[in-house]
Amino acid sequence: MHSLRLGTTKLVAPNIGFLPYQIYHGIKHFHLIAEPVQQALTNGVTIKAWGYNGSTPGPVMVVSQGDRIQVAFTNRLLEETSIHWHGLIVPNTVDGVPGIGAGPVVKPGETYVYDFVIRQAGTFMYHAHTMDAQQEMMGLAGMIVSLPERQTVNREYIILLQEWAVKMGSDMGMSGMGQTSMAPKSDMQSPMEKTTEQKPSGKAFDIDPMSMDYNYFTMNGKSFPDTTPLRVRYGEKVRIRLGNLSMDSHPMHLHGHEFQVAAGDGSTIPIPWFKNTINVAPGETWDIEFQANNPGIWAFHCHKPHHTTNDHMRDMGGMFTTLKYSR
Repeated sequence: MHSLRLGTTKLVAPNIGFLPYQIYHGIKHFHLIAEPVQQALTNGVTIKAWGYNGSTPGPVMVVSQGDRIQVAFTNRLLEETSIHWHGLIVPNTVDGVPGIGAGPVVKPGETYVYDFVIRQAGTFMYHAHTMDAQQEMMGLAGMIVSLPERQTVNREYIILLQEWAVKMGSDMGMSGMGQTSMAPKSDMQSPMEKTTEQKPSGKAFDIDPMSMDYNYFTMNGKSFPDTTPLRVRYGEKVRIRLGNLSMDSHPMHLHGHEFQVAAGDGSTIPIPWFKNTINVAPGETWDIEFQANNPGIWAFHCHKPHHTTNDHMRDMGGMFTTLKYSR
């Protein structure tokens, strides 16, 4: 499932979901699995990528400031990897950059437990930091939401921006980077809703993680028209948490509304400013907030024209979704 209710606030992670946890002795225990996945970007286009717990991006981790968490990380890839907690202040021993000695490398078949305290509230990300030029662009990325003590909005959307160099001429197959793991998923349960595993069928295309020629652009792993609309009700205060782990910046534009820029890279902005377009650079997160006061169906999209196409075709696609008012 893709939504989670916390008091009067509804958190929504369109097309992905939330990572379950268990609490033992006051510690939140999560389980992340790096593995090959087949990801359906849009109808007829499935890619052989890497992800966490069955999808890319991986499921959203929801924590609270002050939590101690332990993340059991299992590597089901055929090469070593690690996890970096992007933007979080953590001990050097768990930063997830083994190339400089800042945390261990996790070899194929191994499980390592990351253990640290959440010191901040805000929007953050997690991603591979071993051979990251390749592994991030294969899809090893996800979002972290650290909740504040008091919720101030009615509805939140969590969206990670990615881009892909899909080799449209490649043959269907299960070799190389795209091979599918048959290992069982984690059976951990929690009050949170479990992420829904994607089960695409038919032809799956290879991707080139080292290419600079991107032809598919996604919001939470989907390209329009398969992106899920952002549904709101009149009068609600809405927050959208945006993250970018792609190579390009993405100026995200909302039609029919102006929004306040409430936070950047996990830090609250003391004096928010009003905009209708926010440029989300690689590695950045931004929180934007607006009042749902203009009913209709409104576009929300990257304003780089080529980024709203699929394989550079003329039809609308890519990093595009809609804001829809519900009655």
